[in-house]
Amino acid sequence: MTATEVLKKYWGYSSFRSPQAEIIQAVIEQKDVLAVLPTGGGKSICFQVPAMMMDGLCIVVTPLIALMLDQVAQLKKNDIPAIAIHSGLSHGEIDILLDNCVYGQQKFLYVSPERLKTELFRVRFEKMKVSLIAIDEAHCIS
Repeated sequence: MTATEVLKKYWGYSSFRSPQAEIIQAVIEQKDVLAVLPTGGGKSICFQVPAMMMDGLCIVVTPLIALMLDQVAQLKKNDIPAIAIHSGLSHGEIDILLDNCVYGQQKFLYVSPERLKTELFRVRFEKMKVSLIAIDEAHCIS
């Protein structure tokens, strides 16, 4: 499927906004990409579409639980398997969700920067087939 076909199938749009197509093409070509777009500019599509075209899990790092939950709800609404791991979950729930990622049952995993440092995450991460890592908020990079 092409990027435009993925966009139409899962999001219902027939074309990309400028400069989404160029950003998506660079991601598909496995280039490192920094995309700075305004609020509401369609940044999420820039990693979600290519992730749907790749085999494996897309890990999205974002500091805001509300943003995680909103993104996951939108993906699920479009029949895309996605989960968010955050501080509101028990250790057992996190363990099960990470196992789901290891065994390929999820397409998107949303996590906070702090979660990346935990031993449980690091052990599971080594077993995951990760296709793409996206930093959804630039202040997560430091």
